[in-house]
Amino acid sequence: MPKPGSVAIVGAAELVSPEGRFPNLSQLGLHARAAILAMQEAGLKPSDIDGVACAGASPTEVAFYLGITPTYVDGTAVGGCSFMIHVRHAVAAIETGLARTVLITHGESGRSGIGRGGFGFARQSLNAQFEGWTGPMGPPTLFTVPVLRYMKTYGVTEEHLAMVAVVQREYAARNPNAMMKDPITIEDVLNSRMIAYPFRLLMCCLVTDGGGALILTSADRAKDFPTKPVYILGTGESVETPMVSQMEDFTSSRAFRVAGPRAFQEAGITHDDVDHLMIYDAFAHLPLYGLEDLGFVGRGEAAQFIWEGNTRANGKLPLNTNGGGLSYTHSGMYGMYALQESVRQCRGTAPAQIPGVKVSVAHGVGGMFGASGTVVLSNERP
Repeated sequence: MPKPGSVAIVGAAELVSPEGRFPNLSQLGLHARAAILAMQEAGLKPSDIDGVACAGASPTEVAFYLGITPTYVDGTAVGGCSFMIHVRHAVAAIETGLARTVLITHGESGRSGIGRGGFGFARQSLNAQFEGWTGPMGPPTLFTVPVLRYMKTYGVTEEHLAMVAVVQREYAARNPNAMMKDPITIEDVLNSRMIAYPFRLLMCCLVTDGGGALILTSADRAKDFPTKPVYILGTGESVETPMVSQMEDFTSSRAFRVAGPRAFQEAGITHDDVDHLMIYDAFAHLPLYGLEDLGFVGRGEAAQFIWEGNTRANGKLPLNTNGGGLSYTHSGMYGMYALQESVRQCRGTAPAQIPGVKVSVAHGVGGMFGASGTVVLSNERP
């Protein structure tokens, strides 16, 4: 098991705009631009990078485009949490000497569609054979399967789901790069267009262009960089099923329950040590699952926890402080943006900065509860 704090993030850059578009950059161009900005922040050149990890483009493409000759590559692509898993793998690579300096990139032309690869399931895939023929129209319809069971089991209402969006919009209002900043009420959310019951439009993520990059190296080297290091205390990863209909339990994600506790165990922390939390929020129900499966609250208690204001800026556990995928940005795979906000909070540079943050947790989902990755970060080395 890696030693907590043995690896640090020394470069971080994000491509997000309030318009939600980068019409002059292809998907590969977004990867490259984010990488260049992160290297500039860290004072590095492509020749200083010997590890490359990415999703949405191949490491071969990214390394060639940037002129990098890596000794370590990672093309793990399991959806939006891929970047949390890249961090986990990069920590292992640096600790074992496979690489000294790892660049993790992300770029998606989710809104403009420039240079974007195709999505969808091959006809022979499990999804196509056992779910696709029933007529679902992507995540907005597929995610209704578990969320309706969750709502019935725990008495969660549409108003509870709406409150998730309301609170996150409060954070977005303080973020100049957020796509949606205007305050909203529960009534606004419930009156927005129905997408697939129970999801209204304002309970669903944005569709944007964007990208980001992180640079990791050993904590011993971090002092040589111009940036404030953010240390990786612990990480976790897991997968469950490519078919949402085959979840073990529609009210809980097995992948969440494996990845989260593993990250906490590696970090040697308890829930009381966490000052700030990012939970991937492609839809309004995901923070509820994350709060419960990571153990911050008991089963069926997350909706009331948010309702009572505990995730607001002055609450017990500030959550999704950039505005999240619901109000900040969501290019298709959101995990990189959650990591970037955790880094900003640990550096003390976030637009909606939470005072005194020492430990932040970034937790991601891939597909429809198909995969998960968790990263525990801190501005203090143990």
